[in-house]
Amino acid sequence: MIRFCGLAIALTLVVPQDVDRAAHHEFVIDNFRTESGVVLPKARIVYGTYGHLDAARDNAVLLPSHYMATHHGYEWLIGSDRALDESKLFLVATELFGNGHSSSPSNTPEPFHGPRFPVTTIRDNVEAVHRLLTEDLKITHVRAVIGFSMGAQQAFQWAVSHPDFADRIVATAGTAKTWPHGVVRLEGQIAALTADPAFNGGDYASPPRKGIEAYGMVWLGWLYSQEWWRREMWKGTAPGRTLDQEIENRRRTFFANNDANDLILQARTWQRHDVGATPGFNGDLERALRSMKAPLLYMPSETDLYFPIGDARFEAQFIPRVSLVPIPSLWGHPAGAGGNAADRAFLNEKIGRFLAERQPSAR
Repeated sequence: MIRFCGLAIALTLVVPQDVDRAAHHEFVIDNFRTESGVVLPKARIVYGTYGHLDAARDNAVLLPSHYMATHHGYEWLIGSDRALDESKLFLVATELFGNGHSSSPSNTPEPFHGPRFPVTTIRDNVEAVHRLLTEDLKITHVRAVIGFSMGAQQAFQWAVSHPDFADRIVATAGTAKTWPHGVVRLEGQIAALTADPAFNGGDYASPPRKGIEAYGMVWLGWLYSQEWWRREMWKGTAPGRTLDQEIENRRRTFFANNDANDLILQARTWQRHDVGATPGFNGDLERALRSMKAPLLYMPSETDLYFPIGDARFEAQFIPRVSLVPIPSLWGHPAGAGGNAADRAFLNEKIGRFLAERQPSAR
């Protein structure tokens, strides 16, 4: 089961998946120093590639993953009839630290196993992927960085940390900073999980199932818009299912195959994101946003409760070459990942057109 930001049910039913489409790879960095100062003896990045790198090594597009996702998380955007044609482009889809495949609390040996794994930041992930691209793949420039949700957070960080690395940046349903309300929401999810006595401070003998279910229920309450629930739009994929049945189905399936410490690690990564904290900007978010050089397509969902459109509008006023194009959807956060046919078509059309545009002059 492929998970898109934990949306296993909604998205797998509408987005055809082929687990063999991507070539699977792993890149290992010895003695990787995180922003916290902790050094991981072996930092692993799992990634997938689609298409072929051309002789000039200039047809690459980076697709950084979102919350608990694998490198299959952008296949709604890939195809000859979609925004990213793998017969022409070389697509590199990377997996965030903490997803259970790249270095994570669940797969790292002591002394960093479980709750002892350091909190990695979005900048840690960008630094690791920068090394993957430049050292392993010998790619020094990409045509675009395209990201959804935590992938959008990474896209913004690329635009600040490496402003000349990408021709274009696309961010869907994600912001350049996690604003206080988002921090509170995530803290509520973490509190729900850790309240399970079986969690045992992260040193659990068996998965804290009740805590993971509670975590998923908090997640679900913010996932879709209020109007989506009022119109009972889950019935589009589950005709006849009652609200109680829908809730119980999600309770059983959300994050059922994920490790609790991994869930918390990526939530902490999400909470701490702020491009203004990039070295050299001293916490000045506005200055960091103004430093972005590449044209940026900013696509918030009009009904996203995770990354509200008001936050996107606030940030966009400081980005020099931004195109703010809201996604007109009732699907809340999943709209940014093509969670239904209409949103998928809208995203592919807008992103495809943006990538095909001639470079505009800086304003």
